[in-house]
Amino acid sequence: MVWRQIHRWLGLVAGALALVLGITGTLLALDPLRNAWQAAPAAQDLPVATLVQRVQASVPGAEEIRHLPSGGIVVHAFDNGQAQALRVDPADGRVLGGYEPSLLPRWVKNLHRSLLLGDAGRMTAAVVALAMLVLSVSGLLLLLRRMGGWRQLSGPVRGTLAQRLHVLAGRVILLVLAVSAAAALVMSAATFGLLPLDAVAEPDVASVQGSQAALRADQLPLLQELRVQDLRKLNLPAADDPQDTWRVTTAQGQGWVDRYSGQTLAWQDATAAQRVHDWALLLHTGEGAWVWALVLGVMGASIPLFWITGVVLWWQARRSRPRMANNSPLAQADSLVFVASEGGTTWGFAQALHAALVATGQRVHSTALEHWRVPPTARQVYVLAATYGDGQPPAHAARALDAITRQPVTGAQVTVLGFGDRQFPAFCAYAEALEQALRTQGWPTLLPLERIHQQSAQEFARWGRTLSQALGLPLQIDYQPRLPRTVALTLAARQDFPGGAGEPAAILRFALPARGLPRFAAGDLIGIIAPGQAVPRYYSLASGTRDGFVEICVRRMPGGVCSSHLHALQAGDSVQAFIRSNPGFVLPAGRAPVLLIGAGTGVAPLAGFIRDNTRHRPMHLYYGARHPERDFYFGTELPSWQADGRLAGLHTTFSRTPGGGYVQEILRRDATQVLALIAQGAIVRVCGSRAMAQGVAQVLDALLGPQGQSLAQLKEQGRYAEDLF
Repeated sequence: MVWRQIHRWLGLVAGALALVLGITGTLLALDPLRNAWQAAPAAQDLPVATLVQRVQASVPGAEEIRHLPSGGIVVHAFDNGQAQALRVDPADGRVLGGYEPSLLPRWVKNLHRSLLLGDAGRMTAAVVALAMLVLSVSGLLLLLRRMGGWRQLSGPVRGTLAQRLHVLAGRVILLVLAVSAAAALVMSAATFGLLPLDAVAEPDVASVQGSQAALRADQLPLLQELRVQDLRKLNLPAADDPQDTWRVTTAQGQGWVDRYSGQTLAWQDATAAQRVHDWALLLHTGEGAWVWALVLGVMGASIPLFWITGVVLWWQARRSRPRMANNSPLAQADSLVFVASEGGTTWGFAQALHAALVATGQRVHSTALEHWRVPPTARQVYVLAATYGDGQPPAHAARALDAITRQPVTGAQVTVLGFGDRQFPAFCAYAEALEQALRTQGWPTLLPLERIHQQSAQEFARWGRTLSQALGLPLQIDYQPRLPRTVALTLAARQDFPGGAGEPAAILRFALPARGLPRFAAGDLIGIIAPGQAVPRYYSLASGTRDGFVEICVRRMPGGVCSSHLHALQAGDSVQAFIRSNPGFVLPAGRAPVLLIGAGTGVAPLAGFIRDNTRHRPMHLYYGARHPERDFYFGTELPSWQADGRLAGLHTTFSRTPGGGYVQEILRRDATQVLALIAQGAIVRVCGSRAMAQGVAQVLDALLGPQGQSLAQLKEQGRYAEDLF
């Protein structure tokens, strides 16, 4: 949990400077690509002596030959007192043109290295590099925890758009950022003398001229043996200095050669510090490895997205934590509300509970769970706890369990309400851990643990009614979720069904508005707000944006305000709606087979998956309803989709007909085919009532057990998800 706090605050504080370094780093990564494109590389086995002869033939005043990391050869020379830098072709020594790094990379490099502030800027850049190293390590640890380990790192990402983008950018950035930041620290250490690159003084050597003339390059043994691929720099002896020597620099070290005898006067091996610095230079700049430079460029370009989404997540969490009105002092309160929330949304539910209790005359104290303390005056305690990632507590509540176990039991009753997402294997696991710890310690309870899926206002309202009955108080919990901007949807067509149990249902198709709705896919949710209501009702979409319409299947519920409103609509009428993504349920791309299981109106998103299956991915639908003539939703479309190859297998059962049964029974009947599909890597999607899903889960677990598998494993792999109502 400490890592999460470190990651959050480092990202916020150092993020702005990292943004500058990331953008400039992306621009600099283009330079190795440009150099590699322009380079005329030498043959792998070309002797340096041969290269020198070719260069001297075409550039008579050559003084230095550089072998660039890109593979190109640059010659520095003087012509009539004028310095030159020329690119040459090592194959024949031909001059290809002048060599001059563009001014933009030079300016960008100075901005990247020192923020144009000299030594102070270089020191700041080093501090930011250290912060980025810690940020990337903490981010990797959090990412692995969220995704469930290395094996699941490439799996589907669940959560809000900002959360998904942050995780996706993190998958691109963090490992490369850690390597690049560590390399930058090594280079900074060398800049400030903390990593001495010249640990050994250069030898005092000089050529000694005897009676013989200076030797040609092809007569020098060291230059004959050395290959161009190992060369970094070669300094030719000056014509006007008879004591000057040849000086050769390679990755392995540097040597000095007598120009008259050809003897190697001295050789210095590269120090360990120099080798480390060479690797750091390669890893941080990509010079000499254009593929790695491309990776660095993608990483740098992703930093703005990573930082912006991180700021959005922090701001959303900050905004969603409301101020509690009439928050009584702890010592005077008879009702306590403790909250554990990673993103802050759970505080909205706590605020609604707090206000409802206050309205009945209760003295209520609400605070974060890490402040756990129950005074003797408290009679009721409510713990609203969200679960993070793979069952972890929110960062601020990391030590709350320890505080709970240290608190002596009082006479207060403690009720736990969990918040999470069923698509995660560890759904509400932190709330379950709290419940277990409280009961083990001996705290009494008013209500058993209840779990809320995806901040469902409807489920919270049901829990509130149960709580009101248990307390014997007229508790009116008015939870008002923050809603996105709505769009008017106009009803274009409808299909009505009498319903197998006397509850009519309808497939409603709305025209797609010209603007206002974000892109959506079958399996996403549409929130509809009935007139006079503040809480939306969510329905699973049976269509995607490219279908050109918005379609849902709605059963009219007794006393249901929204469903009654929808059933009263006629063509041309409109409703206010918005899209809510459901990434854990929407089908991932790929060719793996798909096993679709649904009952009643739960077939709607499954029908949407099939409708969109124009590439004929193997899809098999197991569908249960009550009566084929009263509630066989999409009964006309499904056979036609099977005929055109979008649906590979259609298996139906109707519980109110002779010989009929429930969908889990036909799964058990087709056990061989079901297991074969799962063995082929099938993606499983279940939609319908909780009772149906529970029966399906029991059957599948029973089938998978003898194979050494379980639904929990499928969930961990991102292959099993439910959308229940």
